[in-house]
Amino acid sequence: MQLSIITINFNNAYGLRKTIESVVNQTFKDFEYIVIDGASSDDSVDLIKNYQKDITYWVSEKDRGIYHAMNKGIKKATGEYCLFLNSGDWLINSNVLENVFDFFPDKDIVYGNLENSYGVDFYSDELKYSTFFYSSIGHPVSFIRKNLFDKIGLYNESLQIVSDWEFFIIALFKYSCSYQHIDIVITFFEGGGVSSNELSRQLQIDERREVLKQQFPLMYDDYMELMKLRSSMRFYESSKLIQFVKWVQNSNVYRKIRKVNKFREQNL
Repeated sequence: MQLSIITINFNNAYGLRKTIESVVNQTFKDFEYIVIDGASSDDSVDLIKNYQKDITYWVSEKDRGIYHAMNKGIKKATGEYCLFLNSGDWLINSNVLENVFDFFPDKDIVYGNLENSYGVDFYSDELKYSTFFYSSIGHPVSFIRKNLFDKIGLYNESLQIVSDWEFFIIALFKYSCSYQHIDIVITFFEGGGVSSNELSRQLQIDERREVLKQQFPLMYDDYMELMKLRSSMRFYESSKLIQFVKWVQNSNVYRKIRKVNKFREQNL
């Protein structure tokens, strides 16, 4: 089996239907489908039962949170790669997995592009340590070699939001795992989950800082310095003075002044 698709869900029957349908309608068939439900009280379980002939394994029982549910899915997975497609997110079209696996590279982590309500996130071909100071790659578009979880460990269940982000930086920058970007939009990310909540932004920042402090203590001061510099740059770039200078530089008046000054220099 090349792929294990893992979906976790809790009381999101409407979103789960879109997710399941996007999976079972794939033209590519070399995958197993695992659904981990957290003892939902809505119509989620009935929906899962309606599709159970297309689902390799499913369970509905209480869990200890998002990453505990994901880890339960990993333990049941038998595919060479895992793809985490949580309820409410869906594969972009019925051919996308076939297109991906037509030229699938032999790398530990393979990631594509992610669409959301604001547009498409086109990720870089080159991943740098600094990239993960303020961003990441899309979890729902990342194919992770299953044996990495044996080598590195499962997702950290003590974290509420950033455990997948932590896994990526440990895999890439401690274990030097191989990776490759494929320029295909794979998944639509609906958002609205715990990490998308405005009230959780500070928790995300705090958890990322704690991870970096624990995993990369010698680089933590550089991280804090970079964050301060980026914050200062955003402040100055948004100031009215800078906006006025940019407007002048792009205006016809500025170009005319430059031409006049150049003419004067040539004729002095």
